[in-house]
Amino acid sequence: MKKIIITSICLLLGLSSYSQTPEEMKAWQDNMTPGEHHEWLASMNGEWDATVTMWMDPSQPPNISKATTVNEMIMGGLYQRSSHTGNMMGMPFTGEAITGYDKAQNKFLAIWIDNFGSSIMFLEGQYNPETNVLTLEGNMIDPATGNNLQIREVFTKTSEDSHNFVMYMILDGKEIKNMEINYNRKK
Repeated sequence: MKKIIITSICLLLGLSSYSQTPEEMKAWQDNMTPGEHHEWLASMNGEWDATVTMWMDPSQPPNISKATTVNEMIMGGLYQRSSHTGNMMGMPFTGEAITGYDKAQNKFLAIWIDNFGSSIMFLEGQYNPETNVLTLEGNMIDPATGNNLQIREVFTKTSEDSHNFVMYMILDGKEIKNMEINYNRKK
């Protein structure tokens, strides 16, 4: 069935001369099938209450707010959509992440968008099953300077009903913690 679908897509795209060996077809089928990394993401599906702690200036007290997050697997279980709503710095905040495990590249890939800007954050990284930690690194454009901002994010699954997120920015060669979110599954 999947071969018929791929062949149909190729025909629609005008790639009628495209053919695959059985080995190539198996590679495509394996890549389309969720695996253990996708299952790990799916274990955090559901609705979550979040406590967001954000440092705009590390020398100043943090801003603390409440938020809600809904995680769901999409595209047949290959990606997780994470939808966030809350208030940040006194303003309504919405954000979305799409995270998946790219089996062909053997790494997690993610994007982040929100209503606080038109820049897209791109991230990639690895999961450590021994510590239950996903570490992503990436970048986005700083709208104030036009410079590239380097980001590191650390997701730690602490239990089936809680996980933690910490985001660091690399500024002038120094890594600065600028956000921490503690998630608890809604009852």
